[in-house]
Amino acid sequence: MELRPLGTSDIKISPIIMGTWQAGKAMWVGIDDNESIKAIKAAYDAGITTFDTAEVYGNGHSEKIVGNALHDMRGRVVIATKVFSNHLKYKQVINACHKSLKNLNTDYIDLYQIHWPPGSFGSKHVPLEETMRAMADLKAQGKILVVGVSNFSRSQLKEAVKYGRIDSLQPPYSLFWRKVETDAWPYCLENNITLLAYSSMAQGLLTGKFGPNHKFDRGDHRSNNKLFQPEHYKRAQKALDKLRPIADDKNITLGQLALAWVISQPGICAIAGARDAEQATQNADATNVRLSDEELAVINEIGKMVTDHLDDDPVMWK
Repeated sequence: MELRPLGTSDIKISPIIMGTWQAGKAMWVGIDDNESIKAIKAAYDAGITTFDTAEVYGNGHSEKIVGNALHDMRGRVVIATKVFSNHLKYKQVINACHKSLKNLNTDYIDLYQIHWPPGSFGSKHVPLEETMRAMADLKAQGKILVVGVSNFSRSQLKEAVKYGRIDSLQPPYSLFWRKVETDAWPYCLENNITLLAYSSMAQGLLTGKFGPNHKFDRGDHRSNNKLFQPEHYKRAQKALDKLRPIADDKNITLGQLALAWVISQPGICAIAGARDAEQATQNADATNVRLSDEELAVINEIGKMVTDHLDDDPVMWK
């Protein structure tokens, strides 16, 4: 798998990144720790070198699973984690980082990200200057190598870079969710900031595995995803019907087509979760898919069947 630069840093990342929100179990249903570990190892065996987690995923449980799975190959992988919006004061960032280091069973974090902007989810608004000062000190101590942000708008990103180098932005981005295209993406391209697209398969919607009458189990947070609400869900099903012949013609899955479309966009890598080893391997194989300019344009138009009807709110969940 051909690696790509992470911003302006010396770190190289895989175009498909394994996301491990589901490994934290909280807000997901039917997740097994052993299967999560097997999925992470299978992703590595298939060429994925980059793994994304966060302190808030199961209150550190995801980080522990990642640390367990990757301990033997630590020097050959890139680990990214995040500090949550309720831990953005200077000492809180330092303490959160130390806890993540312990959870991950490592002495450094390759990419440390601010998970949500200050003030999110009712948290106290902390000046970005204070948070970035903590990031700079952690970087100077070698505990983190690169700083990134997640869910930041263009204006919030421009504010953050006043206080230090930002090498990545992690926004929701898929064929069915493209708010960042008209906001932060152009700025990122101009400033060599890599986009790490999360929900790159629209939380499974773009895999085509959810039928017209699908109902999520109680406790599955995806029931609150705007794309799964009736008016958008019906449009998504029609769009998937148009995408299937393209995937079938290439002998690939719909999910692989969705991932291939994302990583074909300049400056963007795709974060993809997996419940088991088979899903992880399928995700990695998306890097072998080649889409012509004509195919990309057709897929782009199909995606607009969904995105043209969404409002301007950048948050995916109700």
